[in-house]
Amino acid sequence: MEQVGHNIKLARKRRKLTTIQVSERAGIDRTTLYQIEKGNASVSMAAYFNTLRVLGLQDDVLKLAADDVFGRKLQDLSLMSKKDL
Repeated sequence: MEQVGHNIKLARKRRKLTTIQVSERAGIDRTTLYQIEKGNASVSMAAYFNTLRVLGLQDDVLKLAADDVFGRKLQDLSLMSKKDL
């Protein structure tokens, strides 16, 4: 989560937005934004999403667990009979 927070902070700075601007537009307190930028896992996903939306990065949320390669392999193994193995 620390890397996520760091990336959000960089995105905000690249857009030359202040913490006040982003927090107001996201509908969160500045202290919540600070926690997001630190990668605090106790902050709600809604707060993270609203912050990403303000930065124009809301589509990045769709990438989370989008392609579950490990899960598909487990499922494939369970679908195969013992004689197939």
